[in-house]
Amino acid sequence: MERVDVSILGRDYSLACSVAEKESLLAAVKYVDQLMLRVKGSGKVTGNERIAVMAAIQIAAELLSTKAPDGPFSNVALGDFKRRIEDMNTLLDQALVGAGSGK
Repeated sequence: MERVDVSILGRDYSLACSVAEKESLLAAVKYVDQLMLRVKGSGKVTGNERIAVMAAIQIAAELLSTKAPDGPFSNVALGDFKRRIEDMNTLLDQALVGAGSGK
């Protein structure tokens, strides 16, 4: 593991990561810092904790709306795909409970 010192919204953090992950970690830190600075710059949100939460929500929304690049699921957003899998798991759980009770 390698120690990486970074700054997010003017605060310094020491993180640990493998050498192979360092480049992607630094890119993620840069993205989070830029987004938090943008949220802070809007003037609508104050306090570092609230700024961090708003940035996290925006990042989560971006992730969930990301679509698979190619293949059979290229038109399905990841959030929709995850919900479909959860729905299938629920149906399977219900079927297994029903099978176990002799129905």
